[in-house]
Amino acid sequence: MSEISIQELEAAINFWRARSPSSGDELVLCKEASALSKPYAILIVQRQNTLPRDDLDAIAQQAWDSYVRLKNSL
Repeated sequence: MSEISIQELEAAINFWRARSPSSGDELVLCKEASALSKPYAILIVQRQNTLPRDDLDAIAQQAWDSYVRLKNSL
């Protein structure tokens, strides 16, 4: 089980935001950034630095895995 640091999670959110900027009058995040922002907020509120990848829900896991795959291919 791999751990994801809050810094890595923030980098993934910023990656998705750059790749798919917020849209609409409400500036809605893309689904990947939105899915990763929830565990990011939880880490902040709970004053934690890491979380297990397996603690992410299915959409956040997919966003994380895609981020890692795309980042490694650059």
